[in-house]
Amino acid sequence: MKFSFSALLLSMGLLAAPGAAQATTAADIQSFTLDNGMKIMVLEDGSIPNANMYLFWKVGSRNEVPGITGISHFFEHMMFNGSKKYGPKMFDRTMEAAGGANNAYTTEDMTVYTDWFPANALETMFDLEADRIANLDINQTMVDSERGVVASERTTGLENSNWRTLQEELKGVAFRAHPYSWPVIGHESDIAAWTLDDLVQYHKTYYAPNNAVMVVSGDVKFDEVKRLADKYLAPIPPQAPPARVRTVEPQQKGERRVFVQKASVSTPNVMLAYHVPASSNADYYALDLLSAILSQGKSSRLYRGLVDKQVALEAEAYLPMSLDPNLFYIMGVASPGVAATKLEQALLTQIKAIARDGVTKDELEKVKNIKLMEFYHAMETINGKANTLGTYELYFGSYDKLFNAPKAYNQLTPADIQRVAQTYLTKANRTVAVLAATEEADL
Repeated sequence: MKFSFSALLLSMGLLAAPGAAQATTAADIQSFTLDNGMKIMVLEDGSIPNANMYLFWKVGSRNEVPGITGISHFFEHMMFNGSKKYGPKMFDRTMEAAGGANNAYTTEDMTVYTDWFPANALETMFDLEADRIANLDINQTMVDSERGVVASERTTGLENSNWRTLQEELKGVAFRAHPYSWPVIGHESDIAAWTLDDLVQYHKTYYAPNNAVMVVSGDVKFDEVKRLADKYLAPIPPQAPPARVRTVEPQQKGERRVFVQKASVSTPNVMLAYHVPASSNADYYALDLLSAILSQGKSSRLYRGLVDKQVALEAEAYLPMSLDPNLFYIMGVASPGVAATKLEQALLTQIKAIARDGVTKDELEKVKNIKLMEFYHAMETINGKANTLGTYELYFGSYDKLFNAPKAYNQLTPADIQRVAQTYLTKANRTVAVLAATEEADL
């Protein structure tokens, strides 16, 4: 079945349709800012008797400096390990007793805590979150225990993921100045060296209410959310705003390369990365569609050009959202008997073809439909709505930019896709990383 763009807009409520179910619009989002600077967005949705609370902290690995890399991710662990009212492990136990669950994730730009619960447990959630924001217990015993957990997570992740292994080495070469150069999990020596004072100061600075955005979505009422926020969160004092990240990565002026040896690799892996603008840049949507044209689905350029032809077992492109200029990644895993040089050339052939000849209208329409379907599915659930709203608020500067995304995708032409390929996917702007059991002989 082929989906038309207009039909997808209708299905999302972004075009009028007689009798269509009410969809989320910018007008459905209510927000307020506490005196301490915390912004809270509320989306009332009574479709099920559940609710969620997403806390977006404006802190990720980009806010670190050498010596304390990985500390942002470390707090993803520490925030569950006890505070003044709710002791060690009590956050999870209290939430589970109320019928809820939680998770968290850390990126280069932010740390996000996600709470899902029956709507009648809303006050409990405010109490839990306020306690660990204001009164987190940072003690040596707990720090040493979690330090070991994170160190093990780093080692295991590098052993089990060729992507992570390659990306860590590649980022260290592609970035010479900007803090995106180190992995989110941090360097091994830094994980071992954080001090209690490092942790206390980091929490005080970055877990201040004026450095957060909260989204509450589900079977809730705006007035009740505001009452509970005033009761539990408003008394927490703000802190001086964190220092902004001032470093701007210098323009790359020539191809860079790195080889990583890993005995357990059965066939070579090749990763290419190109510097691209931040997500707030107007070219983001064209680059996102370029990524999809390259690797989304069995009709994608990389699948047809590499996997179908047995050059690669798999091939993909990835464009992260980011606050600062970042990297556009393309990676392939060689088929048995295929050398790294042949795989690299096959990846480059697909990139050069788009830069030289462009893409077809059908290819572009397909990925537009895919992106709109992804948008639709994300906005179907209260969890998807909360995560998407907070993501757009931070990366694009305002949650209402979310509702402009369909238009931003729809107005792109094949010429736009070709232009960004020609502009950014160039040799001088490229870093190449090869992972293999043995290095190929020099030419």
